[in-house]
Amino acid sequence: MATLTFKGGIHPYDGKELTKDKPIRNVLPKGDLVYPMQQHIGAPAKPVVKKGDRVLAGQKIAEAGAFVSAPVYATVSGTVKAIEPRRVVTGEKVMSIVVENDELYEETEAWEPLDVKRASREEIIDRIKEAGIVGMGGAGFPTFIKLSPKEPDKIDYVIVNCAECEPYLTSDYRRMMEEPQKLIDGLKVSLSLFPKAQGILAVEDNKKDCIALLRKLTKDEGRISVKALKTKYPQGAERQIIYAVTGREINSSMLPADAGCVVNNVDTVVAIYTAVHEGRPLMERIVTVTGDAIKHPCNFKVRIGTNYHELIEEAGGFRVKPKKIISGGPMMGFGVFDLDIPTTKTASALLALSSDDVSEMEPTACIRCGRCVEVCPGRVMPAKLMQAAVHGDEETFLKLNGMECCECGCCSYICPAKQPLTQTIKSMRKMQLAKKKK
Repeated sequence: MATLTFKGGIHPYDGKELTKDKPIRNVLPKGDLVYPMQQHIGAPAKPVVKKGDRVLAGQKIAEAGAFVSAPVYATVSGTVKAIEPRRVVTGEKVMSIVVENDELYEETEAWEPLDVKRASREEIIDRIKEAGIVGMGGAGFPTFIKLSPKEPDKIDYVIVNCAECEPYLTSDYRRMMEEPQKLIDGLKVSLSLFPKAQGILAVEDNKKDCIALLRKLTKDEGRISVKALKTKYPQGAERQIIYAVTGREINSSMLPADAGCVVNNVDTVVAIYTAVHEGRPLMERIVTVTGDAIKHPCNFKVRIGTNYHELIEEAGGFRVKPKKIISGGPMMGFGVFDLDIPTTKTASALLALSSDDVSEMEPTACIRCGRCVEVCPGRVMPAKLMQAAVHGDEETFLKLNGMECCECGCCSYICPAKQPLTQTIKSMRKMQLAKKKK
């Protein structure tokens, strides 16, 4: 049905049949809620409450710590139990606000909805900023900054990333099928900021029912179109979706705005709708709880701060003892060794698998087959980059364009020698980025 795509990529088992037909279920948390101050790229948020304070759902409990930052809101009513370091999905401990849930779910008064046709550009961006909205596809970049490029008149496309190419994840799909009008109206809010831009809903063609529904609802929208993309991983990566939809290319030193584009994830766009039209800050998101070790795989509407243990319980617990638990998808998610961690703004899925194929693999010598080069969407040479990284050869790593790696995992997936290509390259990239910051 579609030919819009990019060079490279892979076709892993997608596992979406486990949850794609499972409607979203609302989950109310029972235990304590934990709100990490670092749920976004940039400076940590700063607490504006103290131990012993009573808070309401929708009340700001932490303000932005710098320009590149985002506030955090309570998602339940209760009492601030502690402000202390708590573990997050990456394994590190982050300063967090702990709220003892009183299970009354009392809310603060909502903000006044904005009339998009009458509100100024500044009013709309300030609302999105104040609502604490960040990129909910995983990156966590504050959304108001994305919507504030230096030259807004040069933005030609506002793209909604509806690809959801990561295996097992169906949270975006269910959101699109169940609340499509909120997605469309959220896109209209963004388009109001860029009068010359066209809005594009970019959906992989394994979601034909979703494409048909969105096309039906936007048939009379002159500035919005639905584009079908070839089903392939990582079709939803920012650089790849921009190229597939517009034919424009960006590299690691560029922003989407440099190519005349703004790209946001489905949940992010719905959060924009909620903030502008309903006057509510970012307090919840859709999370897919899935995998062959889960008794009843589901899609949940989850209040941010909810403990992962509670999500597993809501899904019926484990069918068998999992050998691998991942926050996110299998390609770019984080392996989790402790479920006593909170759902954050960027948590899209919780995946429990009965086997750990990666740990059981025994790497062997590279056979120079070139498959990693063939599938690399960044058009680099992963095997050579890994060799440079292993030997600490920064000069060669940079000469071979190692910073153009998007860490998608395609090379590690396809490698017949089971070399840890992505992981090794990622470590060297982190070192180079840290040096740049200094």
